[in-house]
Amino acid sequence: MASPYNLMDATTAREGTTYVLVHGAWHGGWCWKTVAQILRAHGHRVFTPTLSGLGERAHLLSKAIDLGVFIQDVVNVLEYEDLSGVVLVGHSFGGLPITGAADRVPKRIRQLVYLDAVVLEHGQTAFSRLAPEIVAQRILQSNESSGGLSIPVPPASAFGVFEPTQMALLERNCTPHPLKTFDDPITLNGPVGGAIPKVYIQCIDPVYEPLQASRDFVRAQDNWTWDEIETGHDAMISAPEALAAKLLRYAS
Repeated sequence: MASPYNLMDATTAREGTTYVLVHGAWHGGWCWKTVAQILRAHGHRVFTPTLSGLGERAHLLSKAIDLGVFIQDVVNVLEYEDLSGVVLVGHSFGGLPITGAADRVPKRIRQLVYLDAVVLEHGQTAFSRLAPEIVAQRILQSNESSGGLSIPVPPASAFGVFEPTQMALLERNCTPHPLKTFDDPITLNGPVGGAIPKVYIQCIDPVYEPLQASRDFVRAQDNWTWDEIETGHDAMISAPEALAAKLLRYAS
């Protein structure tokens, strides 16, 4: 496992870095608002796309939305905005579309950041990285709430968020997540992230247990940087300043 020896002080971050911040399940681009404001205040460009069927695009929710659609959502931002040298960040389920995008358009990406994220290899599904009892529960909830269309939103506390204002933000803005994306295998032409530098940031207070299989995979690799942040799973909500400081270091 690589160490973060190359991470410099936030004040030395390269000017004009482009960040693309990809949210996780049930969230939307809205969740990055404070982090994006901090990064922009340091002179960087920031894109916070919302994946199909979620957030302000919840009206597009359908059974046609699979993992391939999510990956294309991210690829389209990179291509239509003609971005290069990108620091591509994926939170939680957002680890999957950034992995897919890195496989398709690697030359546009300079750094991959997995924020307490799901990490899959070719042919695996998000459900394959979760404990069987969690999978069964989510399928049951989906069937009962939407006939198998989507997974209902968990309580804010499930994301390690306990401050009342922050909890209210999540409860107001989170939307059901397309079920099919959890059971759709990822298609990759090579290893996760290829030759692009990769860092995994674990949120450690409290630990989000459903991601342990992904963390075990990363820990077993020798070409990833490991980092930690002392907050809950939704670091961009509960500790945006601390998270932004780390992202600024990755721009170096």
